[in-house]
Amino acid sequence: MSSAPTRPAAPPGAAARDATARHRTRISGLAEVRRAVAALALFLLALPPYLLDAPAWTWAPPFALAYAAGGWEPGRSGLRALRDRTLDVDLLMVLAALGAAAIGQVLDGALLIVIFAASGALEAVATARTADSVRGLLDLAPATATRLTGDGAEETVPTGRLRVGDIVLVRPGERVGADGRVLDGASEVDQATITGEPLPVGKRAGDEVFAGTLNGTGALRVRVERDPSDTVIARIVAMVAEASGTKAPTQLFIEKVERRYSVGMVAATLALFAVPLALGDDLRSTLLRAMTFMIVASPCAVVLATMPPLLSAIANAGRHGVLVKSAVVMERLGRIDAVALDKTGTLTEGAPKVTDVRPLPGSGLTERELLRLAAAAEHPSEHPLARAVVEAARDRGLRVPAADGFGSVPGVGVRATVEGRAVAVGAPAGDPAAGPVVAELEERGRTAVVVEVDGVPAGVLGVADRLRADAAATVAALAALTATAPVLVTGDNPRAAARLAALVGVTDVRAGLLPGDKVAAVRELEAAGRRVLVVGDGVNDAPALAAAHTGVAMGRAGSDLALETADAVVVRDELAAVPAVVALSRRARRLVVQNLVIAGAFITGLVVWDLTGTLPLPLGVAGHEGSTVLVGLNGLRLLTEGAWRRAAATPRAAVTRTAVPPS
Repeated sequence: MSSAPTRPAAPPGAAARDATARHRTRISGLAEVRRAVAALALFLLALPPYLLDAPAWTWAPPFALAYAAGGWEPGRSGLRALRDRTLDVDLLMVLAALGAAAIGQVLDGALLIVIFAASGALEAVATARTADSVRGLLDLAPATATRLTGDGAEETVPTGRLRVGDIVLVRPGERVGADGRVLDGASEVDQATITGEPLPVGKRAGDEVFAGTLNGTGALRVRVERDPSDTVIARIVAMVAEASGTKAPTQLFIEKVERRYSVGMVAATLALFAVPLALGDDLRSTLLRAMTFMIVASPCAVVLATMPPLLSAIANAGRHGVLVKSAVVMERLGRIDAVALDKTGTLTEGAPKVTDVRPLPGSGLTERELLRLAAAAEHPSEHPLARAVVEAARDRGLRVPAADGFGSVPGVGVRATVEGRAVAVGAPAGDPAAGPVVAELEERGRTAVVVEVDGVPAGVLGVADRLRADAAATVAALAALTATAPVLVTGDNPRAAARLAALVGVTDVRAGLLPGDKVAAVRELEAAGRRVLVVGDGVNDAPALAAAHTGVAMGRAGSDLALETADAVVVRDELAAVPAVVALSRRARRLVVQNLVIAGAFITGLVVWDLTGTLPLPLGVAGHEGSTVLVGLNGLRLLTEGAWRRAAATPRAAVTRTAVPPS
């Protein structure tokens, strides 16, 4: 096995940021930017001779070309929309510029075109940056992988051609080419880009690995378990891209109002031109005022107020392992005011762990010897409890010997010969020697497993589903955000549910629930006027996820049905990401309100100025387009790394200053 020098672990997210930088769109490659630069260059070429009163042939052609460069594409797009009986504000801007030129205001019209083109270029750059942050994740997965053939030969193939069941070799320092499970080998894998863990994680036979994660100093043979199109990285890219194509209710409402507003604005513009003209005003000043009104009253900034904050929040959440499936969901997340949490796989890790190793008096075994024998007997088994016993032995550095004569009886346990001794591991059978220890462990919420050696009970193992390290903090954060303590809805028995609820600070416990009962619990909360967020992971959670105002699934252990049903998926399985994405949604909604206020203030101020005074056309253009750019950039603030950090810190800060009443 070859080796490579050990490198310090990069901070979580560093690889994703590097990938984004490598995948960044070249600004010069954007058509909107090229048109804006051409319009500006031609405008600057025509400006000196125009101001110096040079002959028209020296400045008219560059001005005409500036009009064409900046206005041709928006004008054509507006005409296509007009054919579909939709009034596009882009077309109104181009018509206003042409109208200014028609009455001799060539400079003002050209300035309008240049500023309008520059505004479009800035919007295109901002949109490209949003897309780059998502597409950059694709660079985390390697383009090729080393596939092992049936005869042991190696072949280099594109990762897109890998299929479930293929065996791939991952050498030291290489990135894993597919989601799969280690067959043999041992190494440390840096999977911060997927799970957020700051340190490399040890991997050996049976452990899961993810495409795009970085292998350390050992070589691994990995069996592919997911199609390349279904890897964690691919799902992040696909789902965020799909979400970016949706529109939130606020945006749909604004667009509906915009269509009527635009028609009314055109009617007002015509009235503002026709009425003063009929009363004797001169053509030039009347037309100029009407065109200025049409420009400053256009709802460009209002239309742009909603989607940039929501799409930026979606992209940022996607970079941090939370797949929000639509802009509708991102907007709804911020409105939740009650939370229902599943237990197993949500508040707990969803995988059993050995918590107690109790040799019986007279067995002559130490804890390490008891666990070693049990792990050897359980090693061939695929039962979750067996895997927990084997993992516990490995975690303690024990050498697990080979077992002979393995046999398994469902519901009873396993038997095998280990180092010449008959070892049986299974459910308690009422043996009086083990009875007191079994009763004690079960009273503490453990699953008791009895180990017999040569037909005599030798010890008892306690197995439990461990509480997530961030469970209590997450419950407190969600309670602070909603001002109501979360509800625990679980199919587990009431005693185990109550014990876990006490550990995490939940007071409303609803245990022993079937899937339909969970739905009834959600509907009961919603009947009380609550907007309920359900967080779960299993098939039995899917109906409740579908019935809730918003459903979030834990991605790593989540069932396919739960992942499909949920509105958002926590891919990295970090429970703390749930309050963080809720806080991010609320920040996005606040930015939407800010944008609407900014847009409304600019439109109102400029319209009043134009109607009651004399608003110069260049100043009106600058105010209108400036407000549009300002609103767009304000929404894109949520793309930054700092925006996620502040969202993650918001619930923690709320916990320290909010007294949460019991639900």
